[in-house]
This record gives sequence, structure tokens and C-alpha cells, in this order.
Amino acid sequence: MGVLLRKGLAELLGTLIFVFSIIGALNAETYAPLVIGIALMVMVYATGHISGGHLNPAVSFGAYLRGAINAKELLVYIVSQLIGGALGAFLSLDLWKAPEGPMQLDLVPAFVAELVFTFALVFVVLNTATSKDHPTNSFYGLAIGTTVFVGAATVGGISGGSFNPAVAFGLSISGQFDWAFFWLYVLAPLVGAAIAALAFRVLNPHDLAKDAAKTSSKKK
Repeated sequence: MGVLLRKGLAELLGTLIFVFSIIGALNAETYAPLVIGIALMVMVYATGHISGGHLNPAVSFGAYLRGAINAKELLVYIVSQLIGGALGAFLSLDLWKAPEGPMQLDLVPAFVAELVFTFALVFVVLNTATSKDHPTNSFYGLAIGTTVFVGAATVGGISGGSFNPAVAFGLSISGQFDWAFFWLYVLAPLVGAAIAALAFRVLNPHDLAKDAAKTSSKKK
């Protein structure tokens, strides 16, 4: 199996289990933000050594802008994540009934909530999982999962706490989210991810210099 195919499959499986766990947590209603954060942490650790454990098109977009993956990898990652999110949602329908109606949003607060916490999530991912300053750290999964826990606990009631277009895709299929707001769950996270990538590049010029030096040495 090729390297890129393995990465895509890892992203698909990790996103599937993550979305399935989110829907289960929402149905259980007990400690849902904590369960969601832990589920992400576990899947990031499980897939991180294969694909980087993005499990989120916004994270992959931020990683692309940061220079951690190329355009071909970005496309494979996003397609895999969306398929995984859809499969997780369809699988959940065998266990839990769809809600009576989707969550209704107040547009501006929901957009701001998704943008701010996606920025926080991608900023944490880039600085803990892609920084050259600590290439062998073991805390990145905990940091990433905790960020989503905090986001879900604080703004989940405002936006649904997605911070992830693949999650929003899955939850729209399962009925928790309204398809009419799907654009918000795509646009706000991508804007947040772009700002996070810009912030990373501004704050870590030495990291980018290391990338440039590595590329130069390969050409030689």
C-alpha cells in the first residue's frame, strides 16, 4: 500500500470513529464535551504517526498553509475525512434515532464561535504537532483533545462546537445540524485555520528557516 493511500485511510478511519463517538456522546448527553475531547485525543494518538492525525479539513488546510503537507496530500486528506465523517454518521443511525429537529443557530455568534475555536485548535496543532522545536513530544494529542473539550464546553450551545467541516458533514447527515448552515461550518473553520497558519508563520520564523534549509539540502 502506498504512503499517501495509507495516510488517507488513517484519516478516514480516525474521522469515522471520531464522528461516531461525537454522535454517541450527544445522545448520551452526559459529559459530552469531555467525551468528545478524549475521543479526538485517542484518535490523534492512534493516527498521528501515520498521517499526522488531522481528522479535520480545517487542520489539513492550516497544515498546508504552514507548509507541512502538499496540495495532493491536502486533497486526499479532505476527501478521506469527509468520507469518514459520512460513514460515522450513517453507522450511528443504526444505534441512535435522528433528533426531532436540527440545532438552530444565531448566525453571527455561531460564526464567531466556530472561527475563534477553530483558530485555537489549528494554532495548537501547528505549534505542538508540526513545530521543529519539539519534534519528539508526546503531549500533542492531549493538547489537541483538550482544546476541543474547552471549545465544546464553552460554545457548544452557541454553534454546536464543530470546529471541523467533516464533523459538520457527519452531523448534518445524522440530523444534529441543519444543512442550511453547512456553509458556516465550512467557511468559519477555514478562515480560522488560515489565520492560525499565518500566526504560526509570524511567530515561528526560525521554524520556517529550518524547512527552507532542509529543502535546500535535498536539492544539493
